[in-house]
Parts: sequence; structure tokens; C-alpha cells
Amino acid sequence: MPDVPGGRAGVPVPGLAARAARTGGSPVREILALTARPEVISFAGGLPAPELFDAEGIAAAFAQVLAEDPSRALQYSTTEGDPELRAAVAARTTARGLATNADDLLVTTGSQQGLTLLATTLLEPGDVVLVEDPCYLAALQIFSLAGARVVPVPTDDEGLDPVALDEITARERPKLLYLVPTFQNPTGRTLSAGRRAAVAEVAARRGLWIAEDDPYGELRFEGEAVPWVASFPGAEDRTALLGSFSKIMAPGLRLGTLRAPAALRRACVIAKQAADLHTSTVDQAAAARYLTVADLDAHLKRVRTAYRARRDALVDGLSEALPEGSRWNRPAGGMFVWATLPRGYDATALLPEVVRHDVAYVPGAPFFAGPPDATAARLSFVTHPPEEIREGLGRLRKALEHAGGHG
Repeated sequence: MPDVPGGRAGVPVPGLAARAARTGGSPVREILALTARPEVISFAGGLPAPELFDAEGIAAAFAQVLAEDPSRALQYSTTEGDPELRAAVAARTTARGLATNADDLLVTTGSQQGLTLLATTLLEPGDVVLVEDPCYLAALQIFSLAGARVVPVPTDDEGLDPVALDEITARERPKLLYLVPTFQNPTGRTLSAGRRAAVAEVAARRGLWIAEDDPYGELRFEGEAVPWVASFPGAEDRTALLGSFSKIMAPGLRLGTLRAPAALRRACVIAKQAADLHTSTVDQAAAARYLTVADLDAHLKRVRTAYRARRDALVDGLSEALPEGSRWNRPAGGMFVWATLPRGYDATALLPEVVRHDVAYVPGAPFFAGPPDATAARLSFVTHPPEEIREGLGRLRKALEHAGGHG
């Protein structure tokens, strides 16, 4: 008998769980591997600009906590997270308009883990989850692994449609709505205050949880901040707010927070105990120290100034780079621009030719839980400075011309 993968000749080893077999890898991660060559100017990955990391300040924070109390910084810790870090995040959250205590928060290994914990504690196989269409890709992976049935809610240039949300909620009886209301990934759109109030009202009247993901909220370049969905009447007792240090400090720290009502938060603490006991003690201690001694707001001002110039370089150059009849938005912050090519174009089919010209984007099709828009593409503007963005757009124009436009 021939050898069986994963076992010796003989009886095969048992197969993978159905959830593992049905959940595919991330197309974005695969494209990042494809475009890892240094000569590629990539608009594909949502990678914060590394030259803007406050490496010196973060290094100093690590050095201080290791010098002052290494036995605590290197020891096991509580699942809920470093009290100083939770207090600092609670103060920032309160200052941004949502009254929060340290005990309202759970520290997670990135906001990605926070969403995974919510799926673990809220969803049974077959439960319905509503998502924006298009939606953050890794959220779709999480819900697939949880065995949920994902139902898309239509969106327009202003984000999720609350009227459609109400109709779909009445029909599908979902347990959870997942959304990124501010500078959404992948579209860069921001949900208005009026629509947020309507979402909160639907959730309260129809009876569903809201997972509000906010990794980009502090990356606003212009306009007034919009209150979190969690702050609107009806949403207070049913919204889990996910926060992240990845875009405001450094993604390599893998630090996030989950703010949730007490019973849900406690369930997530138990799920996290089963997953990893607790998030890295030394990383939490260093982040807490950084928030105490460094000026994060001044750092964010520098980051926003740089990202605004990069957004302008990308958006202002798209009219030359993309075919006539293309559309794109001008987000007021965040990291992404959403573009659609003229009818008949296929952004996925065109990508190999684009990469051959040492430039890249992410096709929009994988972001859709419903029927995909083959003409759509996500372009991130934060990784490269303006002069490289302009060079990349020139390469993109040549690639599309060479391909004849159509995939």
C-alpha cells in the first residue's frame, strides 16, 4: 500500500476537521508572498510604513520594564491583561467619547484574536453572521472556521445600508453583525452618524450582537470624528468594540483590546485562557510604559501627516493610471482606496501582468461574501512615500496598457 500523507504505510490518519478543510488561505497573504521582491512597489498589503515606527521610543520602553522589574515582565500574567495597559486604553477610549473603565477591557493578541474570541463565544455551527459586502477578508476566515453561515449586507459609497440590514435581519435572524464602520477595510468608507444610529436601532429592535472593529479610527486626516456605534442608544449592551495597536504603534507587537458587556467579556476571558493563557507579558508592559512616557498623540500626528500626503499621491494619480471610466474614492483617513475598473475588466485576471511590471494591488473579488465585483481592486497607500507611489502608478498604467485592459 502506498504511503499516506501524514502517516506510514497502512491505515490512513484521520482527516482534517471540516472547518479546516473548507477554510481557504488569505489571498492577501499569498499576494504579499508573491510581491516580496524589493523592486516591487506594492499597493497590496495593508502594511504600516516601517520608517514611521517609533522604534527608539518602543525600544526604550522595553529596556525600562526589563531593567526595573524583569521578574514581572517575563513571568506569566493574568488573562485579562496588564492593569496599567488597560487603564491607559480606557483613558484614551473615554477621551474619544466612550466612557470606559479598565475592567471593561480584555487585552488580546491583536484585534484579530478579539474577533476570534467573539466567534468562539457567540457562534454555534450554522448561526448566521451578517457582514458588509465587501468585508475584511480575515473576518470571513474566522466565521468560516466557526461554522457560521455568512450573509452579506449591501453597501454603497457611504457604507452599509441600514434599510437592507433591517430587511435581512428580519429574514435571516442572525446572531451577530460584524462591521468596520470607520475607514473600512477594504473600501476606506466611513459610516455616517445617522447610519450608525440606525444600525444600533436595528440591533436593539431585532436582537443581535454587534462586533465593531476599529483599527483605523485614529488615522483620520480630515473631517470630524464620528462616534462609535457602541455609543448610540440601543447598542450599549450588545456591542463588542475591538481596538488595535497595530496601526498606531506597531503591528509586530500583536496587541489589541476587546471592550464588551460583562457577561460576554467574561466568556471571552475563558476562551482566551483556552487559546493562549494570556497575551505576552513583556509586550503589554512595554506598551503600557510607552503610553506613559511617550507622546503617542504627537507620533500619530506625524503618521497622519505622512499618510495624508501618500493618499493624495495615490488618489490624484489614479486618473492617469487607470482606464477611462474607472471609479475610486477619496477616504478621509485609514489606509485603503477602493477602485473599480470599467465593465468587462477583470482585476484578478490582470494581476499576473501587473506583477510582471513590478507593481501590485489586491483584487476586490475575494472580499465579497456575496457575488463578487470582478472589476474591483483595493489599493493601500501607506507603505510607500509619494515619489514611489507615483512611480508605481506609472508601472500600473503601463501594465494595464500592455495587457490590453481585459483579463
